[in-house]
Amino acid sequence: QKSFNMYIKEISLSDFRNIQETTVKLNKGINIFYGSNANGKTNFLESIYLCSTGRSHRTKNDKEMVRFGASQAHVKLFLENKSTIWRIDAHIHRNDKKGIAINGIPLKKSSELFGTLYTVIFSPEDLQLIKDAPSRRRRFVDIELCQISKVYCHTLQQYMKVLKQRNNLLKEIQKNSSLKETLFAWDMQLAEYGKRIISFRKEFINNVSIKAAARHKQISSGNEELSVVYVPSAEENDFEIKLQSTLERDIFMGSTSYGPHRDDISFFINGNDVRIYGSQGQQRTAAICAKLAEIDIIKENTDTSPVLLLDDVLSELDKTRQHMLMDCINDVQTIITCTGIEDSITNYAGNAAIFNVNNGVIKRETT
Repeated sequence: QKSFNMYIKEISLSDFRNIQETTVKLNKGINIFYGSNANGKTNFLESIYLCSTGRSHRTKNDKEMVRFGASQAHVKLFLENKSTIWRIDAHIHRNDKKGIAINGIPLKKSSELFGTLYTVIFSPEDLQLIKDAPSRRRRFVDIELCQISKVYCHTLQQYMKVLKQRNNLLKEIQKNSSLKETLFAWDMQLAEYGKRIISFRKEFINNVSIKAAARHKQISSGNEELSVVYVPSAEENDFEIKLQSTLERDIFMGSTSYGPHRDDISFFINGNDVRIYGSQGQQRTAAICAKLAEIDIIKENTDTSPVLLLDDVLSELDKTRQHMLMDCINDVQTIITCTGIEDSITNYAGNAAIFNVNNGVIKRETT
């Protein structure tokens, strides 16, 4: 088993949210951070996610990550990947753009960070993956695909750029109809990038479905069959036609009705839509299986085990689902946050590093 070939060795934070100054050395296996709410546990996980994706999983506004009263925050992370040490630095300025560097070399765009540190994050909100708005499911797909494919990441960025230009032009056409002739140039680009995205997502979701179904079979002792289905708003070959046919409506609305920015995913158990007919337990199990499929796909595509971030998620699960989640992750570095170590965590605390988080101060405990 090629276990733990990627893991975080050490993280230093200064003026990051409520954490003034700290350096934490992590265990290869399980690391448990406990403390009551609003003391800084999720902030610590956020700093890791930032070093993995170049963004926060909680806010679009980077300034929120700078400690109150400070002018900038700094995260310095050391990771080992197949016995090579990498250093990732993230500087967040209150009055300037953030800067990210790998091994001391500044990146032009934070998206260049994808593929250095692979992470899968799982928070109580992710248990709502099935029930939530389509945008959350698209985000689940996009973050994952961006981690494993720089081509996808670039294509998605270009698509969103062209989409914004097209939408702006649609609003202009409302005022000046002669601009309509210029629209076809944007349509061609949108269709070109859109088709590639649809093709990437199709393959990815097919893969998620196979892997999530295998996980789900184990959990349900073979009684239930899970499938994950891609629901594109337009297929590859008719995307352009749809853009043409809805042109008048798009001009009237000032936005683009069809395309990957409107895609969705559906989850089925034994052929029934889990969002409509599934119990809360089934919805949660399906969400866990989708997340576990993410880990499998990263391993398969990169020959690397990702770091798993479990943000206060165990307390939301019953014993069976806790065990099922923990038993599946014995070969990935896992960072768990929880309010107390009692109940759900005790079984796994034996070989774990345990840290107490209190008012932004993180202390490792010896026992």
